[in-house]
Amino acid sequence: MPLERFGFIVTGAGLDPDKHRASIHSKGFTGVMVGVSSPEQGVAVARDLVADGMQLIELCGGFGPVWTAKVIEAVGGAVPVGSVGYGPESINGMHALFPD
Repeated sequence: MPLERFGFIVTGAGLDPDKHRASIHSKGFTGVMVGVSSPEQGVAVARDLVADGMQLIELCGGFGPVWTAKVIEAVGGAVPVGSVGYGPESINGMHALFPD
């Protein structure tokens, strides 16, 4: 089965998952991006994306390994869940963006 429905969840200050959504569509593909202000909100968003038929969910690097694991658990293996990672060459730049 080809990938036809992809969900991406991004964290950012002040993002509301009910308001901050974007999608792209083609004949054979739909991509949905949802913004959340905290990784905690990503759990419910991921469940909703699965309910909406997403076949794959990608999380921004702001989720980190703990919240990525919580999202994976929340969807119960219904779809693959991955997260963006950064190599050692990006550590200083990432720390400048996310000092906490």
